[in-house]
Amino acid sequence: MSENESRPVVVGVDGSPASLAALRWAVEDARRRGCGVDAVTAWHADYGLMIGPLPAEVFAEVSPQAMKAAAQRVLDRAVEEFEGVEIRRILVEGDARDALFKASEDAALLVVGNRGHGRLVEAIIGSVSAYCVHHASCPVVVVREAEVAQERPVAEPALPLTPGPLL
Repeated sequence: MSENESRPVVVGVDGSPASLAALRWAVEDARRRGCGVDAVTAWHADYGLMIGPLPAEVFAEVSPQAMKAAAQRVLDRAVEEFEGVEIRRILVEGDARDALFKASEDAALLVVGNRGHGRLVEAIIGSVSAYCVHHASCPVVVVREAEVAQERPVAEPALPLTPGPLL
């Protein structure tokens, strides 16, 4: 087995149709390579955009524990259907771009969808796929949204928008 075959295929998973297609692509590629898959989901709690007091039920939904649990459910639901290849579930607190960049350092390949949670989030925090293409330490495959038009997301209702500090 070559060094590249022992390194995993890393895939970003956020529950969007494009990320689910990227996960399927990554699993098939890992089968061909004879390696495992690292499915990475990032979550981040940032209260910088919330102004004023919050009702207790809203605060409970955006607490770090609730956001982490929601991200874990998205990751678990996304990978549950796959068999025949080892899939390591990696939940990371932080920005998806940083999490995927760090995961790419030990990867044979990084696979991402071309669209995540939507154009508004992309406009605010930038494109994860574009960042990965320019900064990853390994080859990157971007699975285009047009290829997954009929997919439905496994994500629960949208997680709160938490883009982090706007500089």
